[in-house]
Amino acid sequence: METKRRYLAVPFGDPAGIGPEIVLKAMQRASLPPSLGIVVIGDVPLFNKVSADLGIPSDFDAVVVDDFSLARAIEGGSCSILYAQNVLDMHRFNYGEIQAMCGRSAYLAVKQAVRLIQCGYADALVTPPLHKEALKASGVEHIGYTEILSALSGTQRAITMFDTLGLKIFFHTRHLSLRQACDAVTKESLLATILECDAITQNHGGVFKNELSLAVAGLNPHCGEHGLFGDEEERAIEPAINEARRRGVNVVGPIGADSVFYQARIGKYRAVISLYHDQGHIAAKTYDFSQTISITWNLPFLRTSVDHGTAFDIAGKNLADATGMVRALEAAADYLLAEGEDQ
Repeated sequence: METKRRYLAVPFGDPAGIGPEIVLKAMQRASLPPSLGIVVIGDVPLFNKVSADLGIPSDFDAVVVDDFSLARAIEGGSCSILYAQNVLDMHRFNYGEIQAMCGRSAYLAVKQAVRLIQCGYADALVTPPLHKEALKASGVEHIGYTEILSALSGTQRAITMFDTLGLKIFFHTRHLSLRQACDAVTKESLLATILECDAITQNHGGVFKNELSLAVAGLNPHCGEHGLFGDEEERAIEPAINEARRRGVNVVGPIGADSVFYQARIGKYRAVISLYHDQGHIAAKTYDFSQTISITWNLPFLRTSVDHGTAFDIAGKNLADATGMVRALEAAADYLLAEGEDQ
């Protein structure tokens, strides 16, 4: 008996950036199993323009305008579907410009993608980059995808994780100043993060090596050297780790941030908990910038994403590297298949 095809929902990101370009390129390169298809959400004239300007095929099996025509395309076995929206005024559109209409179109594409998942037409979300200033110009109150998706799905505490060729990094904090991030390292908050990350890994055994320990990165040089270079390790990090152990979590640390990510890369730990944004970003992107992707846990659905920006400086020039988008699509497929094996 033939298994029903599952779909990845792919909003087109900020249309003035490289999002539409890398979506079209990734559709040509990504190796997805026959059981998976793609539903891209965006404005048809924009994709036509990108295809014509850059000479990239816009190969969609079907273009649909509502759920009825989407259902027919799915029943007909379409592998790549464009769900059309009509937001952009192409007479005012320019590559590489912050425009309110672009922020609005990007937001509505995400909203539509989430709705398609909630309605059962798609199973996971794969996202190209947004532009925060364009979102703000359009009146969207959320600063980025994680905040938008949390609001749309009613999620209280989404957890960001990077995956760089198997190196997995969770983040205790995301978009905070360095001072605020340091202040956010408390016993209570870090304990909550450790417990959440452990629960995520235990619930998704198909993609984590749960026989290995979680590792917590240190905050200060040499993990503070017993208070010589800061007291956060002794005051907050070690107590949080000890309490997590008392609760049965296999977690170690703090381990110096200059070595823990390398140790995880060679297979010593199942994942690292980074204490602030750049600590983990630098490690992942130095390892392989193009193949670093982001995965958001604790949403009601799987979400993978590129981890680079809209690159307005090269938008419309056919210079964008689609490696991250390819990997985000393929990782979503791998994670969905792994989840299916777990059930």
